[in-house]
Amino acid sequence: MSMESRFKRKITFPVISMADIVLLLLIFFLLTSTYLVQPGIKVFLPRTATKEAVTQEKVTITITKSGAVYLEDQPVQISNFPYLLKDAGDKVILIKADRDVTIDMTVKVMEMVKKSGASKFVIATTPEIE
Repeated sequence: MSMESRFKRKITFPVISMADIVLLLLIFFLLTSTYLVQPGIKVFLPRTATKEAVTQEKVTITITKSGAVYLEDQPVQISNFPYLLKDAGDKVILIKADRDVTIDMTVKVMEMVKKSGASKFVIATTPEIE
């Protein structure tokens, strides 16, 4: 006499739980990808409709809203630029000035950089949102 069980083992794959896992992973990666931040000093650059990339060797000068000046992410005094940029002859000087910084402050920085012998300036901007 043989005994048979009333319960049969199901050999199906739970698709619903797999869909939940994929959805949670998708949400996780979407949320974490928006938190990627550019390293450096936080400045809000002025907006412009045109885009142009600097391909030459460059030196970055950042001017924050509070008036602090940074040379390649290091705080500096404006009066020290002629000494710090002695070898900046052919390099492009990229100025990242916050949009709330006055033109007067930006021109003062440019004048001190010119004393070091630099002559090529580029002001960094952000593309307009359409």
